[in-house]
Amino acid sequence: MSRLVMISNRLPVSVSKDESGSLVFSRSVGGVATGIASLSEPQERLWLGWPGIVSEQLNDQERLEIISHLQHEGCGPVFLNAKEVNEFYDGFSNETIWPLFHYFASRSKFSQEHFETYRHVNQLFCDKIISYLEPGDSIWVHDYQLMLLPRMIREKVPDAHIGFFLHIPFPSFELIRHLPWRVEILEGILGADLVGFHEYDYVRHFLSSVYRITGHDHYLSELTVQDRLVRVDAFPMGIDYKKYSSCGELEEVKAAMRNFHNSEECKLIISIDRLDYTKGILHRLEAFDAFLRENREYIGKVSLIMVAVPSRTNVPEYMALREEIERSVSRINGNFGTINWTPIQYLYCSMAFSELAALYNAADLALITPLRDGMNLVAKEFIACQTGRDKQGVLVLSEMAGAASELGEALIVNPFDRSMLVSAIKEGLEMLEPEKQRRNALMQTRLSRYTVGHWAQDFLRRLGEVIEKQEHSVTRRFSKKYRVNAKGHYDSAEKRLLLFDYDGTLMPFFNRPELACPDQELLDLLKKLVLDVRNEVVIISGRDRATLEGWVGHLPLSMVVEHGGFIRDREGNWQSAISADDNWKNIVRPILELYTDRTPGAFIEEKVYSLVWHYRKSERDLARLRTQEIKNALYTMTSNLNIGVFEGNKIVEVKDISANKGHSVSSWVNREDWGFIFCAGDDYTDEDMFLSLPERAVSCKIGSGPSNADYRLDSPAELREFLRMLTGDE
Repeated sequence: MSRLVMISNRLPVSVSKDESGSLVFSRSVGGVATGIASLSEPQERLWLGWPGIVSEQLNDQERLEIISHLQHEGCGPVFLNAKEVNEFYDGFSNETIWPLFHYFASRSKFSQEHFETYRHVNQLFCDKIISYLEPGDSIWVHDYQLMLLPRMIREKVPDAHIGFFLHIPFPSFELIRHLPWRVEILEGILGADLVGFHEYDYVRHFLSSVYRITGHDHYLSELTVQDRLVRVDAFPMGIDYKKYSSCGELEEVKAAMRNFHNSEECKLIISIDRLDYTKGILHRLEAFDAFLRENREYIGKVSLIMVAVPSRTNVPEYMALREEIERSVSRINGNFGTINWTPIQYLYCSMAFSELAALYNAADLALITPLRDGMNLVAKEFIACQTGRDKQGVLVLSEMAGAASELGEALIVNPFDRSMLVSAIKEGLEMLEPEKQRRNALMQTRLSRYTVGHWAQDFLRRLGEVIEKQEHSVTRRFSKKYRVNAKGHYDSAEKRLLLFDYDGTLMPFFNRPELACPDQELLDLLKKLVLDVRNEVVIISGRDRATLEGWVGHLPLSMVVEHGGFIRDREGNWQSAISADDNWKNIVRPILELYTDRTPGAFIEEKVYSLVWHYRKSERDLARLRTQEIKNALYTMTSNLNIGVFEGNKIVEVKDISANKGHSVSSWVNREDWGFIFCAGDDYTDEDMFLSLPERAVSCKIGSGPSNADYRLDSPAELREFLRMLTGDE
C-alpha cells in the first residue's frame, strides 16, 4: 500500500514546557492512535497536527527542535498561535459545532469571526499537508475541527485519495439548518472520497442534510459530487479488546483493586466521564438520589464511584457545571451518608490505566448514560473487562450513545427518563449471575471481533474500494481537445449516425413536460444537421409519439419514442417496434393515482407502453419517501409481469421491458457502415444506448454522475456548442 497520511487537530505526541522552560514531549495513546499502530499496512505513515503548544511560547530554535523530534516519531507539526487556538478550537469547534452536533443548540454561539479563523486554520493545515504530500498517498482526516479540510485538499490535489471520519454525532437536518455556514461545512466534508461515522443514524442524518441543503441525492449511501463518487458509511469504532479483557491479571491492576476495600454486602456502581454537559452527569446524580429514596433497603449497601475527568477547566460554563455537580454530590452524601458509609465517592481527576482497569474489574454495575455521545468507548472497555470474572458487572447504557447500537444486551435507557434509570439500576444490581454472563458474553464476542484495529483496517480497505470504483466509473470531460478530434472524424466520414435523447439532452428539464418544446435555436441546429445528406439524425426518447411528431415531425429525421416502442423513419412513416398488451396498466394505474393524491404537485403521464409518475414540482423529501413507497409496492405486484419499474430524473416509470433504447440503437448501428457515430443522453435509460454502441462511436453523457459514456458535458447548452461546431457555425 501507499503511505498513509493521518491528519487530526492534535498529534499523538504533545509538546509542553517544564518549570525550567525546557521542551517536554509526551505520547498520548488514544483510540485512533491504537488502531493505526495495529495496522500491518501501510508500513509508512505520517501524522500531521497541532503539537499542543502555541507559537508565542517558542523561538526559532525550539521550533526546529520540535520538528526534528516529531519527525522521528512519524509526525509533522502544524503550529498555531494563541488567537488561532482560542477562536478555532475553543471558539468555533467547541462553542459552535460541539453543542450543536450534540443537540444542545441553545448553547451554540454563532460568530463570523470565529468561523473565519476556523477556515483560516483549516487552510493552514491544508498548506502544511500539501508540502508533505507525495503521489499515491492515502489521506485520512479526523473529526469536527477539520471539516473544511477535505475539500481544500481536493481543490489543490484533485486526484487525492481522501477519507474523513467524524468522531462525534452528526445531528438531524433540523439542527444543521441552524448553522449559517452549513453549505460550506457539508461541501467541505464531501471533498472526501469516503465519509465515515460511528453509526448508521449519523449516516442517515448526514445524507438527509446533504440532500436538503446541497441538493446531492444518494443511492445506497453513494453520492456523485462533481463527477466523483463519494461513499458514506458507518464504522463503529472498537477498542484494544485484548488489552482490557486480560488486564485483570496484571499485578498493578490487582493492587489497585485491593485499595477499594469493597465488601461483599456493598455493591459498587461506577460512573466515568469527561466533565462535559453532554455526558448527563447531573441527570445521573438525580437518578441515584431517587434510587436511594425509593429503595431504602440499599442505603449502606451500594456505593457510586463517580469519576469526572477535567475538561476545559478555564471555561466559565464548565467551571459552573463542576460546581453544580459537586453541590449535588455533597447534598446526596449529606442526606444519606453515615459514619461508616458514603453513598458517592467523587473524583475530579484523570486516572492511570491500572486504576481505571481496577474500577472496571471491581464494579457490579457501570452507569454510562450520556445525553448524547458519538460512540463512548468506556462502555466497551467495561464489558471487555468482565471476561473471566466469577461475578460479572452489568452495563446500564444510554440509548443516545453510539455504542448502544452494538451493545444491545446492556440495559438500554433514556438518560432523560429518571424513573427508567432508577429501574435499570435496581434491575442491574439484582440481576442473576447466569443472565449477566449471557448478556456480557454476546457483547464480548462482538467487541473481540470488531476491535479498534479492525475499525482502522476496515475504513482504509473501504477507501481503497471507493477509489477503485471511481476509476472504473470515471467519465472524461468532453474538452476542446476531444471535441476537435471528434470534429475531424465527422468531417472525414461519408456516412454519419447522430443519436440524441431529447429531455435533459437537447432541451433542459421543465416542471411540466409539455413546456419542453424545442426553441428556435434547436430547430435551426437540427435542420442544418438533417439537410447534410451524409447525416442520419435519430432522436431516441421516452416521449410519446404525438408530442415529438408535433414538435420536430416536420424535419426529415428519424425518431424512436417511448424508449423504443415506436419508430419513425426520416420520411415520416411510423411502425410499432414491439407487440404487447397494456392490461398491466389497469393494475398499476390505481396505485400511481393513490400516490399522486397523496403527493401535492405530482402527476401521471400515460404513454402507449408506459406510465410515468412525475414529481418535479413536489416537495423533495415527501417525493423521495413516496418514490420508495411506490417502488416497493410495484416491485412485488409486477414481479410476474413483463414490465419494469425504473427511477429516472424526478420520475418513476413503469414500462414494458421490451421497450429498450439499447435495442433500438443496435438496429440503427447495424444498418450501415457508419464512418462516424455520435450519441448523447442524460439519464439511466440512455445507459442502454451507450452500452449498445460499437467501440469506435463517440458517446457523451449530459450532466453529472457515473456513466458508460466516453465523455461528459454539463448541460444541453454545452451539447449545442458542440453541434454548432459540427455544422460550422462555431
